Amino acid sequence: MDLITPEIGLFFWQTIVFLILLFLMAKFAWKPILSSVRNREQSINDALASAENARKEMQNLKSDNEQLMKEARAERDAILREARELKEKTIASASEEAKAKADKIVADAMKSIEIEKQSAMAELKNQVAELSVEIAEKIVRKELSSEKEQHQMIEKMLGDAKLN
Repeated sequence: MDLITPEIGLFFWQTIVFLILLFLMAKFAWKPILSSVRNREQSINDALASAENARKEMQNLKSDNEQLMKEARAERDAILREARELKEKTIASASEEAKAKADKIVADAMKSIEIEKQSAMAELKNQVAELSVEIAEKIVRKELSSEKEQHQMIEKMLGDAKLN
């Protein structure tokens, strides 16, 4: 029995030391440890919430970015379409203007040609008339060079005048 008694005594003292240590730990160490654990838990929760908010914000930004890209593409397409239409209108306008100028140049050339033609015809008529008068004058001089020929011509003209 001797051996059992020291063990019970040792057990008793170990239990008392343990309870004192437990009391001291509860009084001085557990509150700071528990508050530190709570603070750490709170900072982890805050970090998780912040990460979730950042993920949602990134998703919103991605959605906004896609919307802006769609709008930019639509605006680019509208600008290109407007530029094509303007180009076609400009080409059509220039073509019409060139055609109108060409038609005017042709019309002016035709008028000029007609005026030149009329002028040439008038000049030709004048020259023909002058030549006819000169030829008639020469013929009349030749035929009327003698008095006998003059009488014959007068009688012939009188005969022609009666017939008409």
